[in-house]
Amino acid sequence: MNTLIRLALFGLALLAGIAQAADPLVVTSGTARATPIAVVPFGWQGGSVMSDDMAEIVGNDLRNSGVFEPIPRQNMISQPTGPGEIIYRDWNALGAQYVLVGNIVPAGGRLQVQYALMNVATEQQVLAGSVSGSGDQVRDMAHYIADQAFEKLTGIKGAFSTRLLYVTAERMGGGTRYTLQRADYDGARAVILLQSREPILSPRFAPDGRRIAYVSFEQKRPRIFIQHIDTGRREQITNFEGLNGAPAFSPDGSRLAFVLSKDGNPEIYVMNLASRQLQRVTNHFGIDTEPFWGADGQTLYFTSDRAGKPQIYRQTIGGGAERVSFVGNYNANPKLSADEKTLVMIHRQDGYTNFKVAAQDLQRGTLRVLSDTSLDESPTVAPNGTMLIYATRHQGRGVLMLASINGRVRLPLPTAQGEVREPSWSPYLK
Repeated sequence: MNTLIRLALFGLALLAGIAQAADPLVVTSGTARATPIAVVPFGWQGGSVMSDDMAEIVGNDLRNSGVFEPIPRQNMISQPTGPGEIIYRDWNALGAQYVLVGNIVPAGGRLQVQYALMNVATEQQVLAGSVSGSGDQVRDMAHYIADQAFEKLTGIKGAFSTRLLYVTAERMGGGTRYTLQRADYDGARAVILLQSREPILSPRFAPDGRRIAYVSFEQKRPRIFIQHIDTGRREQITNFEGLNGAPAFSPDGSRLAFVLSKDGNPEIYVMNLASRQLQRVTNHFGIDTEPFWGADGQTLYFTSDRAGKPQIYRQTIGGGAERVSFVGNYNANPKLSADEKTLVMIHRQDGYTNFKVAAQDLQRGTLRVLSDTSLDESPTVAPNGTMLIYATRHQGRGVLMLASINGRVRLPLPTAQGEVREPSWSPYLK
């Protein structure tokens, strides 16, 4: 539940907290066993110690998906760097179904990495490849290798080379400094894209990954901006009276959906970014907010309290709204999985006061709670639909939590100081 929802639906103060309650229907593990895989420390032919452990990054990526369970390094009897060095009976005894090995060689000021993935049962190679990069691209190469291994073994494109946006709020002197930051999907290598003494809300990537839209209060009122990541150039998109919020790029990046209250009630509008032509999508006395596009570029999912309490609706542009969430007394902030079969949302069960991250099967209507924390908001889903990240509180601080959609993995991401919120996952980078 982001800040705009709290403003619109509850009338609370900006950045207000959320009440605490019990844990309904928490999924604590996946329904199927994760596949054991050994990611062996890569051989290194250089003289100095590398700043990042490439094999460790690959293993963490595969674990974060919830599909694989890396063999602990301390359990490894040997550390082969190539397929010819693997003693398969040893890895079979450890329960590994696959072994991934690699070797790093400095070449002409760059690093050349050879890697191979082996099936322990058949003793056959299932993947082999190479990747090269500079010394400061070790994480990029590791994410690439993890993407290749994940896709080979699951048939699903890996999402480990994607990026993450989020907002921090840190008390400094007599005020608060807000920053918009971009990082690897796992929180590493964060860089500041924007900083302000006024709140920054709802950052969203464009489909090309090169632009972001967000809400800024730098004019003392909420206004929507688009910023070009490479150059830092900014465009102000809206300057309407009242609420301007919750921007979301269309799948082709040519339009922006957002919420305006210029006509007296929060409604969803769509703007053509080339012509700046504005089209009103919803028209109801209830509050409509938090639009999210379907893949067809004509369907919007959104939150509305038109039935008395916040629920999720679906509407084609020019058509009528259809309610899609029914379990629980509160469902908001919809996000779709890549195959559009799963709807991820902030959910509250009947009889509870706490908000959780949940996933609803849109075909069956069944719902699973995915988070085990108690102050959850702003879910964002990986472009391949296998993982999500949401904002919550952990050890007394606002943090980002990564979870696998199958419910097997949950872990806090390392992020900057201060309160961290408003995560947004990038599309696949081009």
